[in-house]
Amino acid sequence: MALHSAEALGEKNPDRPGATDREVYDQVMVPNYAPMTLIPDRGEGSVLWDTDGKSYLDLAAGIAVSALGHAHPALVEALAEQAGKFWHVSNLLTNRPAIGLAQRLIDLTFAERVFFANSGAEVNEAALKLARRHSIEQHGEEKTEIIAFDNSFHGRTFFTVCVGGQQKYSDGFGPKPGDIAHLPFNDVAALGEAVSDRTAAVILEPVQGEGGVNPATPEFIRAARDLCTRHGASLILDEVQTGVGRSGTLFMYEQLGVTPDILTSAKGLGGGFPIGAMMTTAAIAESLQVGTHGSTFGGNPMACAVASRLLDIVADPALLESVREKSALLRGELARLQDQHGAFECIRGTGLLLGAELQGPWRNRARDVLRQCTEEGLLILMAGDNVLRFAPALTIGDDQIRRAVGILGDALVKTADP
Repeated sequence: MALHSAEALGEKNPDRPGATDREVYDQVMVPNYAPMTLIPDRGEGSVLWDTDGKSYLDLAAGIAVSALGHAHPALVEALAEQAGKFWHVSNLLTNRPAIGLAQRLIDLTFAERVFFANSGAEVNEAALKLARRHSIEQHGEEKTEIIAFDNSFHGRTFFTVCVGGQQKYSDGFGPKPGDIAHLPFNDVAALGEAVSDRTAAVILEPVQGEGGVNPATPEFIRAARDLCTRHGASLILDEVQTGVGRSGTLFMYEQLGVTPDILTSAKGLGGGFPIGAMMTTAAIAESLQVGTHGSTFGGNPMACAVASRLLDIVADPALLESVREKSALLRGELARLQDQHGAFECIRGTGLLLGAELQGPWRNRARDVLRQCTEEGLLILMAGDNVLRFAPALTIGDDQIRRAVGILGDALVKTADP
């Protein structure tokens, strides 16, 4: 069947009102996604416009990616400046933006060494490979167990999706990588029984994003740290979603009183430009010698230039304080909505990564609420069938937060009856 020509994309069919290039999408793309019908055209800050000119207040931020909103002038400038120099050189050469970004991350965190890739999945893959290789080199071939947690999510490579605790994402692809154990999240007793001298690493998200916006308790994370230290295992903190200011500190581990052995970051790090970073100590990094791991595009100079500029902005204590203030405002507005409608069983999360668990006539109808919000001009997220997830730009305005929750209230009223 012939496909629409490139020239026809974006043109409406006058015989079928509303028929746009979204229909072409279904003809040309592998059907593993089911995007909404709107097609974004441009954005500014926390507002997105579609190809019909309709505006949307964006509390999704590309799934916690657009940390400074859309088309932030400083990021646009950094990208354009580097694009005019060179785009790519591969890892046969290094480049100043990559070196500068690595140094900045080291200055801002516990880390002594950095590895760059293009996504959270890739840096989690690197973290897991590093942890196992380091464990084998230091302790022997039997010390390879990875301990992860139910409802966790660490990416879509086969290794990371199997480490993630959601079988719906890992089943159907044949034999899975072995020596991976999954435990109940926040169960200190179960963790204490499971970690042993065979354990190479424990990997966890400080807040399970895809798994329902479930925060780890401080006791649980401290137990993980203590057990890893006792048994010579690496503690990997997956801060792909909580990192880069979203929690109200640059990385959430700073609030928890623990230091990981390996930390992963992506999503907000590039503000929308694909980049991921794995950070670790010099001693652990020694296990990835030349040729043991790599990435063609990792350390891309344009991505690193953008991420460096973004870190200059996000690491400002004043911005981080404003994230905490905006978090309190959003929580308060959602609590007010709960008082009015009784739609939420609880509101949880950290910083500007919050989840509202639905109850009553809205139970397990997060998708219906999300669709109605979209109709009303508000973009939000889901975290499973029963949790609304909010991950706006760190720079969203207070009035925009209030207006967004007002729109959500209207959507709840309109979806109250199944």
